[in-house]
Amino acid sequence: MPSITIRDVPEETRAELAARAAATGRSLQEYLRTRLTELASRPDAETWMAQVRARKQATGVAFDTRRVLEHRDAERR
Repeated sequence: MPSITIRDVPEETRAELAARAAATGRSLQEYLRTRLTELASRPDAETWMAQVRARKQATGVAFDTRRVLEHRDAERR
């Protein structure tokens, strides 16, 4: 398997990631490999928005922002 090296990571960042790894009972390497795999499995924001726009155009579905917010607020009562 290929390796990835990341240089110049701030000590505070490394310490936080190491703490998160320890909290899950994994090594820092295992923790970061899992997180990178999760990150790569999801589309980035631009790709996701393009998919939403394409789906919206294909289906012709449009949402009225005001109505969406009214429903949200009604559920909070």
